[in-house]
Formats: sequence, structure tokens, C-alpha cells
Amino acid sequence: MQKFAAGFEYNGSRYCGWQVQKENTSIQVEIENALMKFSGNKILTYCSGRTDAKVHAIFQVIHFYTHIIRSYRQWVLGMNTYLPRDISMIWIIPVKNNFHARHSATSRRYVYLIYNHTIRPGIFQEYFTTIFSPLNINKMKNAAKQLIGKHDFTSFRSKKCQSKTAYRIIYNIQVYKSGKYIYIDIRANSFVYNMVRNIVGTLIQIGKGDKSEFWISELLKLKNRKLSGPKTPPQGLYLVEVRYPTNFKIPRVNLEISFFNQFLFKKFMN
Repeated sequence: MQKFAAGFEYNGSRYCGWQVQKENTSIQVEIENALMKFSGNKILTYCSGRTDAKVHAIFQVIHFYTHIIRSYRQWVLGMNTYLPRDISMIWIIPVKNNFHARHSATSRRYVYLIYNHTIRPGIFQEYFTTIFSPLNINKMKNAAKQLIGKHDFTSFRSKKCQSKTAYRIIYNIQVYKSGKYIYIDIRANSFVYNMVRNIVGTLIQIGKGDKSEFWISELLKLKNRKLSGPKTPPQGLYLVEVRYPTNFKIPRVNLEISFFNQFLFKKFMN
């Protein structure tokens, strides 16, 4: 049996999230169905991070075992023949048995996209969240800096979180504005449940002027989810990068020319 790692991108709008659910269609089900059709065998997959319902991914990494050996071209073209149009395999490589899509990851990166305008858009609403009130980008930037480093993120994790600890390390968080659009780019070793969406909801309140930009530091100390901002909708959230130790030779995202500069900005920002 050979172990493979593969990268996928998907529009999460039609799905209940990554993980298999009895009564709803998931990303995992669609990928495993495509693998079965391609290989003739049932194959179990393991992912780098379980995205929620309606959350998108530009760089989801999975691993699986199979005895099927095909060329790179055959894998990618074959799988994309069987996958629905809103899910795509973008690469595949053989990996050593000690690789694990989730446990081997050293960091994950998410981007949250906000459409900030007084008039709601008529199209592409499944790709971002609309905020009608004007947001102060400088206050949001200053507040976001307080999240960098190792902290207890209890104030930013939802009830259903099953993690034993709320301590996480945020390596970088940046807030950008381009025209009517704002995106929040955050990379951490890992995330507690709904952490990004809860952080974004808090930053939005600061951007509106409802809270001080120093509110973030208070919330980190208080460790109380009920006191922080509301959870933002899922459709603005994208998993954009997962990093691994270099010895695994997993492809890397070009951070200077991101997906958002190549696609979203060209598509939506003009």
C-alpha cells in the first residue's frame, strides 16, 4: 500500500462542511466517492483541518492509502472527472508513512473576506460577508496585533470545542483593505473551534467603533466567550495554507501572489 498526500480546493457553499454526516452532503463524502470510482476500492481520507458548513478552502491537504499506482496526470485528471465542479484536486504526491495531514502540520492559515459597503451586492454573496457600517481599518489593525503570540483563546472558542486546551500561537495576523473589501489574514499553529470567525466578529465591533481597540487584550485576560464579539457567518472564511516540515516536500502556497490577489481581487474589486 502506498500513502499519498493530496491538495484540494473547494467552494463550501453547498456542503455541511468537511466531515461525513448522515443526512447532509460533505466534502469528505464527495472526495471519497471520487476516490472509489477512480480506484475501484473504498478509501478513507484524513484532512489537515475540518472546515465547517459553507467554509471554503484553497489549500486543503488530505492523506490516504491505496494500492493503485497512477501517474500524476492520471490522478488529477481522473479525480476531477468524478468530483463535482465545486471541488477540485490540485496536486498529489507519494509520502512516507510518518506523514499525517493533520498531526504533521506546523501551521494553518485562514483568510476572512468582508464586503464593507452600504449597499448589499447582488452577486457572489457566497464568497464574503457583508458589513454595512463603515469599518475603521486602522483600529482593526491595531487591535489584531494584540493577538500575536501564545495566548489562552477561551474568549474566542465556541461551546462545541473539544480541544483539551485553548492555548494557541498566532504567528501573524494582518488586516488589509482594497476598495470595498477588507480581508483578515491569520496564521497560527492551530485553531480552537470557530476561533477565526469569533476573532473577526470582535474586530468588526472594534472597527465599527462599538469597542476600544484595546478590548482584545481585556478579552484574552477575561477568558469568557460570552464577552467577545459575535461569530461571523461562514461564507467569508477560507482555508488558504497548511505548512509542514520541509522533509515531507508538501507544496507551498506563494504568499506574495496569493489567491486573493490573483482571483478575488480581480473578480470583485474592479
